[in-house]
Amino acid sequence: MSSSFGLSNCRATEGYRRTLKSVLGELQLTSEQAARLGVGAGTQISPYLEACCLSASATVSYQRAEQDIAVSTGMRVSAKTQQRLVQRQPWAALEVQTPEPMAELSIDGGNVKLTSGAKDAPDWRQYKAVRLNSKGESRAWFQDKEGLVATVRGHAMEAVVVCLGAGHDGIWNLHTAMVPHRAQRFELLDWYHLKENLFKLSPAEVEREQVETHLWQGDVVSALNQLKACPSDEAERFHNYLLKHQNRIPNYGYYVAEPLCSVGSGAVESLVKQIDQRLQIVGGRWKAEHVPKVLGQRCADLNEELNPTTFILSRR
Repeated sequence: MSSSFGLSNCRATEGYRRTLKSVLGELQLTSEQAARLGVGAGTQISPYLEACCLSASATVSYQRAEQDIAVSTGMRVSAKTQQRLVQRQPWAALEVQTPEPMAELSIDGGNVKLTSGAKDAPDWRQYKAVRLNSKGESRAWFQDKEGLVATVRGHAMEAVVVCLGAGHDGIWNLHTAMVPHRAQRFELLDWYHLKENLFKLSPAEVEREQVETHLWQGDVVSALNQLKACPSDEAERFHNYLLKHQNRIPNYGYYVAEPLCSVGSGAVESLVKQIDQRLQIVGGRWKAEHVPKVLGQRCADLNEELNPTTFILSRR
C-alpha cells in the first residue's frame, strides 16, 4: 500500500509520525515523507483525496459531497471539511493546461443569494462570468471588476477579438476595459437579443419577418425605414435601439455561412446556468466572502482542471 502512494523511496524513520486519510485508507507518515509528498503541515487528507473532494463538491452541496466521497472511497470527509478545502484553494492561480489566444469574448451576469438577507427578503447579488473562444476557457468574478479586467487583459489575444454582448452599456464598458485598443476590438451585438427586441413589436404594426431579414443581412438602413411608419412607443424604442447599436450589427448571415465567429452569446449564457446549478441549489445561501472561491472551483471544474491527477501536478 505504501508504494502505491509513493512512499517506497521515503525513509520511514525520520521525523514524527502522523495519520493521513487517503483513498487507500488511513496511512502513517513521517514528517520527511509528508514533505516529499507535498502534504502541508496540519493537513490530514492526502492530495489525491483532497482533489476528489473538490471535484465532488463542485457540482453538489457539501453534505452530498460527503456522502458521495464515502461511497466512492470508503473515507468520510465531513461537509465542514469539504467547505474548508474549497476556501483554502488558490483558484485564481490555476491556469488552463493548453490556453489558446483569445479570439472571441462574451460576458454575462448571474445571481447569487447571500446570507445577509432575511428569508422573506433574500439578498441577491450579481456576479460576472466570461467565456473565452465560445466553448473555451470559463471564468467568473464576484464584486471584483478590477480582477476580471486584469485577468482577461493578461490573456494572449489575437489581432482582432470579437466582443459579443447584448444592449447593456455595462457589458460594452467591460469589453472596452478588457480589450482597450479599438482597432483590436470588434463589437458584435448578440443576434438573439436583437431578435428578442424586434419581436416585442406587434405584428399588426410592422412586418417583423421583413425587418428580421434586413437585420440578418446587416441592412440597418432598410430596417429603420420600415419602422418609420410605426407610431407606437415600442417601435420608437426599437428604432432608437438600432440607431445606438448600428455599428455593432454586421451581416450575420455571412458570418454564420463562412463561419467567422459566433453571432450569439449562448455559450456564456450556458456557462451562467452551469454555475447556477451549484450556487442556486435548493436552500443555498452564501456568505459574500465565500462566493469568489466557489466560483473559482465551479469554473475550474468546467475547465476540466479538477481531474485529481492533473490538479495535484498543477500545484507542485
